[in-house]
Amino acid sequence: MRLGDFLVTRTVELVVHTDDLNRAAGLDVPLDRQALAACTRLLADTLADRAPGGSVEVRVPPFAVVQCIGGPRHTRGAPPNVVETDPLTWVRLATGRTRWAHALEEALVGASGERADLGPLLPLMG
Repeated sequence: MRLGDFLVTRTVELVVHTDDLNRAAGLDVPLDRQALAACTRLLADTLADRAPGGSVEVRVPPFAVVQCIGGPRHTRGAPPNVVETDPLTWVRLATGRTRWAHALEEALVGASGERADLGPLLPLMG
């Protein structure tokens, strides 16, 4: 593993564990913006690697957007299958801290289109 890749994995741990501690202890330790960005991008890229394709666009503004899941590929205009959420919710979904169904129920994630169900693919890491 290259040093740069290793440092990104440690950044993911930093973000995830800071969020875990904040939630468990009722704290509000701020997350470093660059660390949250790196974590968000790595987890979005992991999803795209595990579910290759171009039928669903996953948006995590302002840090990441990936296309994934096999099927008809979107090439222009508004994509028919879109998932969108904020970075911290994405980190929680990807690491198993929040379940897909709960995020939908609480309107923490928007999912439109018949292929926009990421539930079977999550969590990416536990």
